[in-house]
Amino acid sequence: MAEPRDFEAFIAEQKRMLAENPECATALYNLGVSYMQQGKWDEAIAAFEEAIANSGRMFEAYVNLGYIYWQRGEMEKVIAANKKAIAIEPRYARGYANLGFAYSQMGRTEEAIANLEKAIELNPRMVQAWNNLANCYLQQGDVDRAIATGQKMLEIAPDFGLGHNNLAYAYYLKGDFARAIAHVDRALALGFEVHPDFLEKLAPHRRD
Repeated sequence: MAEPRDFEAFIAEQKRMLAENPECATALYNLGVSYMQQGKWDEAIAAFEEAIANSGRMFEAYVNLGYIYWQRGEMEKVIAANKKAIAIEPRYARGYANLGFAYSQMGRTEEAIANLEKAIELNPRMVQAWNNLANCYLQQGDVDRAIATGQKMLEIAPDFGLGHNNLAYAYYLKGDFARAIAHVDRALALGFEVHPDFLEKLAPHRRD
């Protein structure tokens, strides 16, 4: 995160560029990013919307708007923004991944899976999409697919603590306590804060 003075200097530079060219979409976009990084949501939204109005290719501005709406808990707006992003750039994996996450948070699991699979098709190394896909399978009660998906994810990112934690939970649900413990211990070793209730549930299955 940049220091406040850095933000001020950067914002001043973008505003200088806008004074010279009021319709400069790139300067407006950069201004929006700076405001977003500072948590100035209203200012960021205004800048991104103006950038979009001045350029037909600002798909990343829509994705950033989606992030702001997610911070505000406005999930329908998250979906609308990311749909506009992929309408402009149909091969933008992050847009599909964001849609998948938003749909999963709303309990719309089938739509979530379809979008997460598309994200992975476009970018097979998108670890968070794999993780969210595994969680969607758990939402459906399909533990075996959740485990298979979690295993693929860890092939890509073997040191992803959250991934080990979630795979541990899937193994726990399957009743494979030895593998659950192995993955939860790996998550702990990687510095991930495993929920105490989960550790308590696993404790009786540990061997002295």
